[in-house]
Amino acid sequence: MKICGLTRVGLLSIVAAGLCGTSVRGQDAGGEITPAPYQTAWQDLEFGVILHFSTNTFLNREWGDGTATPATFNPTQFDPDQWMAAIRDSGAQYVVLVAKHHDGFCLWPTAETTYSVKSSPWRGGKGDVVGEVARAARKYGLKFGVYLSPWDRHDLRYKDAAAYDRYYNAELSELAQNYGDLVEFWLDGAGSEGHVYDFKKIIETLRTYQPNTVVFADTGLFEYGDARWVGTESGRVGYENWNVIDRHGYRRWRPVEADTPLRKQHWFWHANDEKSLKSLDELLETYDKTVGRGAQLMLGLAPDNRGLLPEADVARLKEFGAALNERAQGNLSISGAANSGESVAAFDNDPDTFWSAPAGSHHAVMEITFNNPVQFDHAVTMEWLNDGQHVQKYAIETWDDAKQLWEPIVYGQAIGHKKIDAFPAVIASRVRLNIISSTGEAQIREFQLFNWSAAAPTGPIVDAPPGP
Repeated sequence: MKICGLTRVGLLSIVAAGLCGTSVRGQDAGGEITPAPYQTAWQDLEFGVILHFSTNTFLNREWGDGTATPATFNPTQFDPDQWMAAIRDSGAQYVVLVAKHHDGFCLWPTAETTYSVKSSPWRGGKGDVVGEVARAARKYGLKFGVYLSPWDRHDLRYKDAAAYDRYYNAELSELAQNYGDLVEFWLDGAGSEGHVYDFKKIIETLRTYQPNTVVFADTGLFEYGDARWVGTESGRVGYENWNVIDRHGYRRWRPVEADTPLRKQHWFWHANDEKSLKSLDELLETYDKTVGRGAQLMLGLAPDNRGLLPEADVARLKEFGAALNERAQGNLSISGAANSGESVAAFDNDPDTFWSAPAGSHHAVMEITFNNPVQFDHAVTMEWLNDGQHVQKYAIETWDDAKQLWEPIVYGQAIGHKKIDAFPAVIASRVRLNIISSTGEAQIREFQLFNWSAAAPTGPIVDAPPGP
């Protein structure tokens, strides 16, 4: 088990019974597998946060057992605007609120149970955490989504699969109809081993009202999920990341979302927990090993028992956002000149434009030159994924004037949405992206070069010796 309820091991078994006998034609039956438009739009968001805030916050717990009285929930300074300002400053683009965790306590005044905020002293029982957080998120330019735990340790209907499915779908219907567009819906199978859910009906309920919501779930919920769990809570993608994944001969576009908490091992707030806060260097490494490996970063945040994000968390989020912004400003490629008119689209600092290799090609080269040699130690490459993920093997190379040949500084396989490659600093005036192998013509949105280790602002190096 994992502390947040994010262990997915049991999900394979709980959906197996629900999908037994279902005949589904593979998405790839007609050819190349491509994403839905709402999937590529979601991937462009790159970085989101998940908010854990409930009765556990007041009880020093990670997993509640469903016995906490609603009176436990009573934040005295609840301020989702404070949360969203900090989240915006971090560079995140979307927010997922845990509307109901495994203890069954609901953060909105659902008509389906009294075990909710309407039975708490907060706001005199008239409050709605989901509604206030949704409004604050949109006020600060953030997209909003929800997590609704299938496991419920409080409601007695959970013992009756059919009755509980009706209860769960009624709650989902409320969330899907009453809180605007939902960017993401989390399905978490933790704690549900042996329990059979009607996932087909759950997704039908969601899609009735929210056709463009990305459904997050492990590969066990294969036919219905739009994004998949990375496999750990470490904040890293530990494998070559392909957006298309196969299960039992059925392949789908299922990009990865990697979840990890800002506080080490803690998803809910705990008192006297200052040492668990991750450092800026740890957060930057997490970013490079998630977003920088073609995945979404989902960072866990936990408001405290006042209803505020702790001051140290706010400061670290602002520091993180400033560092990401500073790194993004140093793109050297925009000062270079592409060797053809079309490839300039990959050097223009605009992900809405892209370069295409010749039609039908499985190998291509894209080169950029500089008037003076530049020093760089990172490359950021993005594929245009609307027609699928094509690059299978690539190299980043610099021209050696003395040897009169191209020297590789990076070999890689999958690029996907975004790939960040780090290497010892090199100095060169000619750099190229060599697509060694691709399933079809490669399509590159951006090929950017940076000198992130430099203490001073990056730029052309005048009178530097040519070559690496």
